Amino acid sequence: MSSESPSTMITHNFIAGKFTDDHNKTMEVLSPLNGQVISNVVLSNRQQLDEAVKAAKNAQVSWSDFTLKERVQVFFRFRSLLEKNIDELTDMVVLENGKIDSEARAEVMKGIELCEFACSLPQLINDEIQEVSKGVECRTTHVPVGVVASITPFNFPHMVPLWTIPNAIALGNCMILKPSEQTPLSAARIGELLTEAGLPDGVLSIINGDKEIVEAICDHPDIDAVSFVGSTRVAKIVYQRATFNLKRCIALGGAKNHLIVLPDAHVEMAATNIAASMSGCAGQRCMAASAMVAVGKVDHIIEELCREVKKIKPGDNLGSVISASAKERIERYIDEAEAAGAKVLVDGRKVIIPGREGGFYVGATIIDYVTPDMNIAKEEVFGPVLAIMRTDDLDEAIRIENSSNYGNASSVFTQNGSMADYVMERVSSGMVGVNIGVPVPREPFSFGGWNESKFGVADITGKSSIHFWTKLKKRTTKWNPEAWTNWMS
Repeated sequence: MSSESPSTMITHNFIAGKFTDDHNKTMEVLSPLNGQVISNVVLSNRQQLDEAVKAAKNAQVSWSDFTLKERVQVFFRFRSLLEKNIDELTDMVVLENGKIDSEARAEVMKGIELCEFACSLPQLINDEIQEVSKGVECRTTHVPVGVVASITPFNFPHMVPLWTIPNAIALGNCMILKPSEQTPLSAARIGELLTEAGLPDGVLSIINGDKEIVEAICDHPDIDAVSFVGSTRVAKIVYQRATFNLKRCIALGGAKNHLIVLPDAHVEMAATNIAASMSGCAGQRCMAASAMVAVGKVDHIIEELCREVKKIKPGDNLGSVISASAKERIERYIDEAEAAGAKVLVDGRKVIIPGREGGFYVGATIIDYVTPDMNIAKEEVFGPVLAIMRTDDLDEAIRIENSSNYGNASSVFTQNGSMADYVMERVSSGMVGVNIGVPVPREPFSFGGWNESKFGVADITGKSSIHFWTKLKKRTTKWNPEAWTNWMS
């Protein structure tokens, strides 16, 4: 990064183990807490990407020669450094993303868990060996894909890079990381700590930039695989462009997660879980609840939910959204729904925090009597807003959920096990839950949705990610010329 004052500090690229002295145009990085400039980030060009890819190709030859057990030693040491620096890393997430301290700390702790999973890979990956005919042996091995890229979003600047870096690199690949230009600081610090942990130069490079560098990554002939996390609109473009250029790609898009609430749901558990789900990380997460389908007589639950949501105070236990344009977009969705006949039960518009007047805050908002045709019911708002739709029929609630183009997550709140199973079997989502507002899996279970929430095969984390970050090599050997033979040998 730089030792300059925060207002003039430049976040440079990180190539071959060091920050580069780039003379590119830069973009201001604003803290959403108060709107102040905290850095200027380099906007890279294709030449700088070429330098990073060249360093990765050179490093990959020797890095892939290490055994898996040897490679994961870097992540044992890196995990310790994450723990040692947890306060600094937490503060960095708060500063550049706007989360409250507890959410930022949880993000860093999740990064530690992701490293722990990578350290377990030698216990999870075993060659398959079988004597398929007398004297003939077949064996499969996982080999690295090569030079890979990871394009990550603003909403989890520490965690999402660690969705991909530990597994991909431990499995023998070299990686080009392109963090969001809105939150580049956490990624730069990850690069420093991995170098301190002993990662060889060139195995990880960090290229900052905007749309131009994303397109360059998708086009680069020496990048073999691309992962992306962001909006569905951009995920489609990245997936189409990367695969057109014959790369393997997994691109995670947006979400419109539905919580189906039945009248028998435990009132307090439902209210607290739904409130936390719709407002956590200021609603800026693809697992946030943004739509609730109230089935039958659940007014008692909605009333308790509103009481819980009114306890959520911007600047206290609710962080900021990422930018002024995000705040404007979120409030516009609320205005449109109200104008179309929905009823705002808890209003989070026009929030100003004393002492942080330049910050970007939207209060937790509950909107009732939303209809499925409203934009707020169909589109990803990405803010602390919950739209409530009503129906008297469970099958209709499931139809509402399944009519969404997305398919990331959904949950049902009920105390009836058969009803829970009925919903889980029928909703079109990759991750489902019962009485859980955020049904995100933990390692070794992998993260990934369905429909327009994910493009590509496998998942981005957990066991399933092994299939994305490696290729299978099949070996067939015969050494005994005296062995009895048949058509197989």
